[in-house]
Parts: sequence; structure tokens; C-alpha cells
Amino acid sequence: MSRRLSLPAGSPVTVTVSPVGAKTGSPGDGVVKRGGGGGLTSPAPRHSLGGSHSLGGSSSTATLQVSPVRRSGGSRYLGASRDGDGMDASAEFVHYTVHIPPTPERTASAAMDSDEAPPPADEEGAEVRAQRSYISGTIFTGGLNQATRGHVLNTSTDGGARAVAASGNMSCKMRGCDMPAYLTSGGGGQPPCDCGFMICRECYMDCVAGAGNCPGCKEPYSAGSETDDDEDEAVSSSEERDQLPLTSMAKRFSLVHSMKVPSSNGCAGKPAEFDHARWLFETKGTYGYGNALWPKDGHGGGGGGTGFAGFEEPPNFGARCRRPLTRKTSISQAILSPYRLLIAIRLVALGFFLAWRIRHPNPEAVWLWALSVTCEVWFAFSWLLDSLPKLCPIHRAADLDVLAERFESPTARNPKGRSDLPGIDVFVSTADPEKEPPLVTANTILSILAADYPVEKLACYLSDDGGALLTFEALAETASFARTWVPFCRKHGVEPRSPEAYFGQKRDFLKNKVRVDFVRERRKVKREYDEFKVRVNSLPEAIRRRSDAYNAGEELRARRRQQEEAMAAGALPGALPEAAAAVKATWMSDGSHWPGTWLTAASDHSRGDHAGIIQAMLAPPTSEPVMGGEPAEFGVLIDTTGVDIRVPMLVYVSREKRPGYDHNKKAGAMNALVRTSAIMSNGPFILNLDCDHYVHNSAALREGMCFMLDRGGDRVCYVQFPQRFEGIDPNDRYANHNLVFFDVAMRAMDGLQGPMYVGTGCVFRRTALYGFSPPRATEHHGWLGRKKIKLFLRRKPTMGKKTDRENNNEKEMMLPPIEDDSFQQLDDIESSALLPRRFGSSATFVASIPVAEYQGRLLQDTPGAHQGRPAGALAVPREPLDAATVAEAISVVSCFYEDKTEWGRRIGWIYGSVTEDVVTGYRMHNRGWRSVYCVTRRDAFRGTAPINLTDRLHQVLRWATGSVEIFFSRNNALFASRRMKLLQRVAYFNVGMYPFTSVFLLVYCVLPAVSLFSGKFIVQSLNVTFLAFLLIITVTLCLLALLEIKWSGITLNEWWRNEQFWVIGGTSAHPAAVLQGLLKVIAGVDISFTLTSKPGTGDDSEEDAFAELYEVRWSFLMVPPVTIMMVNAVAVAVASARTLYSEFPQWSKLLGGAFFSFWVLCHLYPFAKGLLGRRGRVPTIVFVWSGLIAMTVSLLWVYISPPAGARERIGGGGFSFP
Repeated sequence: MSRRLSLPAGSPVTVTVSPVGAKTGSPGDGVVKRGGGGGLTSPAPRHSLGGSHSLGGSSSTATLQVSPVRRSGGSRYLGASRDGDGMDASAEFVHYTVHIPPTPERTASAAMDSDEAPPPADEEGAEVRAQRSYISGTIFTGGLNQATRGHVLNTSTDGGARAVAASGNMSCKMRGCDMPAYLTSGGGGQPPCDCGFMICRECYMDCVAGAGNCPGCKEPYSAGSETDDDEDEAVSSSEERDQLPLTSMAKRFSLVHSMKVPSSNGCAGKPAEFDHARWLFETKGTYGYGNALWPKDGHGGGGGGTGFAGFEEPPNFGARCRRPLTRKTSISQAILSPYRLLIAIRLVALGFFLAWRIRHPNPEAVWLWALSVTCEVWFAFSWLLDSLPKLCPIHRAADLDVLAERFESPTARNPKGRSDLPGIDVFVSTADPEKEPPLVTANTILSILAADYPVEKLACYLSDDGGALLTFEALAETASFARTWVPFCRKHGVEPRSPEAYFGQKRDFLKNKVRVDFVRERRKVKREYDEFKVRVNSLPEAIRRRSDAYNAGEELRARRRQQEEAMAAGALPGALPEAAAAVKATWMSDGSHWPGTWLTAASDHSRGDHAGIIQAMLAPPTSEPVMGGEPAEFGVLIDTTGVDIRVPMLVYVSREKRPGYDHNKKAGAMNALVRTSAIMSNGPFILNLDCDHYVHNSAALREGMCFMLDRGGDRVCYVQFPQRFEGIDPNDRYANHNLVFFDVAMRAMDGLQGPMYVGTGCVFRRTALYGFSPPRATEHHGWLGRKKIKLFLRRKPTMGKKTDRENNNEKEMMLPPIEDDSFQQLDDIESSALLPRRFGSSATFVASIPVAEYQGRLLQDTPGAHQGRPAGALAVPREPLDAATVAEAISVVSCFYEDKTEWGRRIGWIYGSVTEDVVTGYRMHNRGWRSVYCVTRRDAFRGTAPINLTDRLHQVLRWATGSVEIFFSRNNALFASRRMKLLQRVAYFNVGMYPFTSVFLLVYCVLPAVSLFSGKFIVQSLNVTFLAFLLIITVTLCLLALLEIKWSGITLNEWWRNEQFWVIGGTSAHPAAVLQGLLKVIAGVDISFTLTSKPGTGDDSEEDAFAELYEVRWSFLMVPPVTIMMVNAVAVAVASARTLYSEFPQWSKLLGGAFFSFWVLCHLYPFAKGLLGRRGRVPTIVFVWSGLIAMTVSLLWVYISPPAGARERIGGGGFSFP
């Protein structure tokens, strides 16, 4: 049985680098060892929570051996193994690979000389340490029973850190000098100055000999930048480290250690006293805020100014922390009070109406009366479930100025004003490049990389669940184009920042643009984007031709080899055996096999059977801004002088898939991204987007952070943004905008415990996804939950008291521990030994949990923050990414990692439902978390929706099927905990109940036709009481709709389209969903998942922009609505003819039945219009034939079942028309 390679904590790591073609020497040759005290370099400390031992209990030395394996194309592979077992094929552990192809950051260099002697150990060690920061040229692959390999491009090894600096464009920034940057020997190869300004050794010596100041920040170089490493460690003692500003580049980024803040009064968690003299000395200040008086404009006296004796009044520093980041506004009572009153009136009217209907049956048609009353009772119950959660709608708004002032302005602990905002990891998921075009995904990625958020705090991960080479190479092209697009967006502040959406706008692009070079640079970038689209669209054909060429060459070589072997064996030339058919592989551009899915499926290379792949397309940026320059000087397309040209980290991830393992569709892919990002970047917040949802508002991420970091934000598990769509027909025939749900229902739920999670456009708190409980929660007891009990889940339990509630039992997961230098827990948590069993066996991942929790805390000065972090704690640079970290990330995306863990059951996205999004949000609310609905003035995200009728019905079918699964599972709101509010339970219960309304809706849509055919009605006669009740119910419904339109901002047409599609979906997709759900529960039939096709971004003309809208693709879901329309149309014709020929016509029954049939046909009108196709293309003869058939059927029905008193006339003289 194989097991995953686990590096023991604190063990030394050995790295062996040998050039291609070098002979294998002894294990000690060319080996650089790193001490075990530091562990592996990563954003999180590399140690287990239980101590220094590994999870597997092994204490052997972990070794990473980098050895060459010959491949075509001038590349090499690296393998990882343990000491002494690297050559043992029978060892009982799994090898993991590191695979490195060309990327936009790292181009192929000349091949290394095979006869070159290996460099000395010191130079080689410096090279390895430097290369860990530049791994964007590596594909990491591995999986079950496979060697972990790294596909590495050949790079020159002379010069150690000099070669790495040159390959990473780390040249001297002094004007007129292009020498490689000088990196100090200590600290993993850092620039001489803390600001990160790149300078060569010669220029550095000139600066030191002169004024001694850094050319970048104009501050003096530290005296011990080269050799005083020991002094730095001495200064960074536990007491002095916390009193110094947290911006020193020499210190390692360990937030767990930086949490320990001593205090003179013994109060833990409070900041130490501020040393003002030290602050003035370090910042070279003289007078400033904090002194008794300071001169106006820095000179004193001055006169003419307001204040005391010519001095300005001191600013109100207390107001800075008291100003809220967000505000909540209720709906005007002039609208909300009548709205609630109308709900009560309609509820009372429905009660009296149903009571009257039950007491007055129709003896002439009891069966018709019973069916109608049953349906009406269910409709009233369904309406009540839908209306109760709408009683408390609210609006929210964020203040971005306060966010910038609080987190991005200079403070005592952050004198340089670096961003103190927490990191965000953005997840983009795709599965099939045919249904989800790569160009659509590329535009989403570009909009994320250009978002208005600190570059070093942003990381983007693309999950390719199909493992397609097309997606991989399209992402490589996207990373290359991003180096032009992102600086262009920052320089000119363009919106939106998706190039397809920006260049496709039909408005004046010169509005609010004042730079004279904007038009010229826009034209250049537009031309570059057009070429980028051509390259991406030509990738499928290029991959196919390349693979055919390589496969033909492999076949020729195999045939030649077989002939040579046959000739050597003495076979006659005419009797040579035919060559066996070669496997049709898919080849990368460097001449090696693609480790993912091949165009022609083969073993280990199919959609459900391929290795895990991770590639950092764009390496993590530096912590300091990198300013651009002239195009000729920097080799860029536009002038980037004064513009930060850094680009956020971009990572390609394709998890391992093997037969026999349940990969859990999208939920499994998202959980793999959660684990990968925790090891590589570990942002405390996660934004997930579909591949077709791009960032339409570049400040959307900042607005989401306002709600997470404001007072009470530590109880917010996620911030949900509304979904907005583009490319929909102006009439919105099939209610694709779904505004009644996003602007009415979701706003109303925001006034309760928060909106539900809808699958995309959502910012998560990472610890909430890990299944932990909030720091505080409220339990609702008593009648209607009116009795509230506050729970403080971080408070230590009182010994000997029974008041400790069941929140400390085994089912409760408290927030993770924060440890000090002695690994003493500062918070309550269940035993850390349970964490590996819950989260898996990766020690690095488990160690990242408390770091993510600490980074997501509120500031200490935030009102109501019980356990916050000090300001400036996140203004330190993150550690560079190295190969060992990414190799560990490969292990957590393996197909067997989740075995015997709680992933998918309690942790991450929840498995077992097609609508995993709703279940995941429900679990968080059930643990006591709250959520927030953020509606921005400018749409935060925009995506595409299926405008074709068949695609839309299949989308609704998937949603409804997931709701049925929720109803028959333990995620039903009937089993919710007491931490969920009553009306929140009602909202979630309605999510599982609404598909069952379709059964009654089908019956009720057929009843008018049955009534017209039989001549009976649901009531015995249309008396005044029935009509009065019907009028009150209809009028109140219309008034409620008008008030909803008033406070939500939608239009009447959008409300009516929603009502129409409710009937269309209720008679087509919802009944099929109920049937599928019952089959799954009763017979165990699995439900297939149909991926919704995404429209491409082609250059179609305006005439064909909505071509898919008129395409008729037949589906079995269309049968019930078509049947209902035909039956009702024929029934109206039959009833009209029969009433006309009757001697005693009953017009009341005809009008009653015809009214309800007309109601059904009006709601199904968009469906009928979709079946007709493009307007004007239906032949007129079709309408003529339809009319003749309806008339013929009506006359035949009258002849077969004539009205009373007309039989003699029909039999005697045939038909006579009035």
C-alpha cells in the first residue's frame, strides 16, 4: 500500500542539483543542506501543531533529490524522494514530481554543457536558494503511485544568484547600468536595502562610499547588511521585535510569532507602549502628530490660520477607529409598513377563501372541486413560505475612503504606509474548453489580475478539472498579455478591466480621460489584444498539428527500430512484421508529453485518469512597487513611467483523477484549490468565480473587505455579490437576469441572518470554510425563537459548572490555536491531534490554519473586537515561493488525500448535492455564522447566461434537482440548529420545497381545459362571494408586486418575466427534478451533471448577437408545456363552439374556464415564442393549418358530444351556423 511522502517538521532538507548528462556521483556530492531549525520556506510555518515530529511519526531526514531524466526537446525532469530510498523501486511511499515548461516569466535558455563541472557547494546553494523565488517555469506533476517530477527548462548555471537575477529581470535600476542585481548572502538573497531597490554591486559600493543613501527610498543603507546577520537576530528578540515597526525585510513572516505582544500592565493582547523617541529617530522626523503643539505647515507662527495662537487644532485620532467601514440602511417605513400590512391582509383573505371553498363543494363535479382545492391550499402554503422571509429587507453600503485610511496609511507600526489589508485568493473553475471557451476564461483571469487591490496580497488560481492542454497554453498566453494589460488599466483607470468587455463598449471611451497619450496607447493595446485573440483561437489547431507531427515522428522511429531489430535477428526484408499502432499522444511545445488529458484518450491521460498538475504561471510579486519606464528602455508596449508594473501571482491547477475514486465534480475541484492555496499563498479570504464571470468593478474586492473587517465582521462567513449578466436579449424572454431573486429575495434575507451562497461572486472567510464555529453566536429558544442566548465560543469553560453548553462537545470545532514562541496555545481549541484526522496528513497545510485565522482578524482598535491583531501586522512581505512548497501542494491535490478526512462532509464545499453552493452556505449559517449581501453601485461581477430555451431549462433542472436532494437529506432546514433564525429556516426550507409545487401546478394548468371539455367548473356557480375573494387576492398580489418593485429597484416587466418563467419552469424542469430526486432516494439512481455551455467572445455582428435565442433544440422537458398549451387551446375552441350551438348556453362556465386557460397561455407565451424560432421565419401556412386543425377538432367534439337539446337538429339536418 502506498502512502504520501511527508516531510518531518524541523528536519533538514537536502537538495541535489546535477546538470544534464552528469554522471551520478555519491549522495554527498554537490549537496547543499539547510538546517532544520528554519524548516521549509513557505507563507506558513513548516511545523506540526503537536510538536516537531511529522504526522507519520518518522524522524528520518527528508531529502529532495533533483536528478536529470533525459527527454526530448532539451528539457529535464526532477524527482523527489527520501534519503537512501531514492533508487529503491520497492519503497512503500509515493514519489511526487516537479514539472517545468516555458512560461512568460522564464524563457528557454541555452542547454547546459554536459561536460561542465558542477559548481562549488556554496555557489550551488546560493543558486538553489535564489531559484526558489522564481519557480514560474516549472510544472509540478504527481499522483497515486507515480514519481513526482519537475519538467525543467535548461538554464545556465554559471554565476549562481547572478544567473537567477538575470533570468528574473533583476538588473540594476540605476540609469545607464544593466548589470545583474547584487543580492546579499543572508536571508535567501535579498537586495541590500529593505525597500527592495535593485542595484548592482559596483553601484552599491559607489553609493555607500558617497552619501550612503539608497537611490530608491533615499534612506541610508544599514551598516550590517552584508555580515551582521547575528546582530539582526539579537535585535529581533521577543521584546524588542514587538516594539520595532513590523516592516523590517530581515525578519521572517511568521504571524503566529508576531501575535505575542507584551504589555507593561500585564494585559495580554494589548499593544506595548509606543517609544516616541525611537519612532522619531527611525523616521528622521522632528515634530508631528502626537506632540503637544506643532507648527502649521511645519514652520510655526504663521498667523492667518484658525486654531490656537496660529497653530492648527490637533486632529481627532479617536474618530479614525470609530468611523465605520459600512453602514446599513433600512427600507423606508412608508414602503415597508404597507408592504407588511398587505402580506397580512392577503394571508387573511387566503384563509377565508380556502375556508369558503372547503365548505362549498361542487356536487356536480366533486373530483374537479377536490383537485382545485388541494392545489389552492398548496399554492397558499408556498406563497407564505416565499413571503415571510421578505419582511425585513435592508440596504448596505461600504466606505472605501475609510478602508484606505485605516489599512493603507502610515502608522507607528507601519511607517512606510504599506498595505495592511489581508490577502485574497481568487478561484476560477473550468472543466471543458469546448463548452467553456478559453478566451472567456482568459478575460476573467485578466480582469482579476487588474483588480484594484494590493498586488502582493492577491493570488489567482485556475482549476482545470478537464486537464486540457488547450486551457494550459491559453493561460500561458494570458499571463504574457497580462504584463501589457494590467499596467494599462492602472495607468488610465479603465473600467471594466476585462479587455473583451472594455473594447466592446458602445460608448465614448474618452470620457473622463485627461492623459494625452491615452488614445495612442489604447490603440496599441487594442491591436495587441486582437493578436492575443488570434493566438488563443488558433491554439486548438496548433496543438493538433503539433501532436500529429510528433506522433508521426514517433511512429517512424518505432518502425525503423523494429526493422533494425528484425534485420539483426536475421529476418528477410519481405517478411518484416507490421509495426504496432502507436499511442496518439498530445505534445507540449517543448517536445514532451502533456501529463494531463490527451486529445485521444489513453491510459493515465483521459478525463478521469490523469496526474495532478500545478504550474505557477506568474510568480509572487515583490513587496515593494516596481515602477516602469519608457517603452524603449523596458521593452514594453506602452509608457509605464510612474506605474507599478507588478502582476499578481497566477497558478494553474489540475487535480489528480483516477478510476475508482469519486472526484465530486465542482465541489471536489474547489476543495483542491482550498488546500493548494493554503500552502502556496494562504490568503485568509477566498473569492470564487465561474470562468465566465469577470470583475466588472475593480474596487469590488475592497468593498467586500469592508464588511469582513468592520465591527462584527469576525462573525461574517462570506460576502455574497449579486449575479449580473450580459449578452441577454433586451426583452429577457426567459428571465435570465433573475432580478426578483437577486434584488428582492436576497436583499430580504440580508435582513435576517444573511443571503444564501449562489455559487459564484462570493468572498469567503477561510476559517469558515474549514468548518470552524464563529467567535460568537446566538441560540434562539422559545416560541418563534424569541428567547436569545448569547454564546462566546472562545471563552474558556468554567470548571465544575453545568452552564457550559454543548458547544464544547466533540461536534464543535472552535477557532484554531495561535501559538507563541514556546508553542503555548493562546486560545481554546479542541486537541490539535484531531486536526490531521479532519484536514488530512499534510503538516504544512495544518500549520497554515492558525496563520490564516490570525490574518483574518479585526484590528485591535476596532470597537467590539475581543481578540484582534495589531495594526501593521500584515504590512510585511510574504516569503518567496520555492519548489518544496509547490511539491507539497501537489500532494494535497492527489485523488486519495481526502480519504478518511472530513473534506466534503464538514470542511470546504459540501459533497452529495448538485447544488453544493446552497448546502455549503446552509452549513455555515447552521453553525451560527452570518453572511452579508453587497450590492455595489457599479456591478461587481458580470457573467453570461444561456439564452437558448433548451440550455435554460437544463440549467433550471440542475438547480431544482439539487433542491430536491436537499429536501431529502439532513441539510433540510427542518433539522437546523437553534443558531439559525426562524425566518432564515423558512427561507432555506422554501429552497428545498419549491420544486414540489410543480406537481400541483401541472394539475392546475390542466384543470381549465378539463373544465371546458366537461362543461363543469371548480365552483357550482360564479357567485359574488367567489368573485370578491378572487378580486381581493389578485389586487393584493398586484399591490405587493408594485411595492417590491419600489423598494428593490426592479421594473414591472422584469417582475412579469419572472412570473412567466415560474410557470414555464414549473411545468417542464421542476417535475423532472422531482422525479430524478425520488429515483435517487428510492432506487439510488445517480443524477448526471450537465455542464452549462458558455457563449464565446467571437466577433459576431449585431444581427447574429442573439442567434442562440432562436435556435430550437428539442428536449423531453418541452413535452409537458407543449401538451398544456395544445390542450388549453383546443379546449377553448371546443367550449366556445359548444356554447354557441347550445340552446341554453352557459356563458358563466365558459368565461370562467376560458379565463383560467387564458391565464395559463399568457404565462407560457415566451415558451411558445421560443418554439417558433426566429421571427418571420415561420411559414404562414403553419398558422393556417393550426387554425383549421383546431376548428376541425372543435366540430368533431361537438358532433360526438353535442349540447343538450341540439342532438335532433344535428342528426336531422347537420350543422347550422347562427
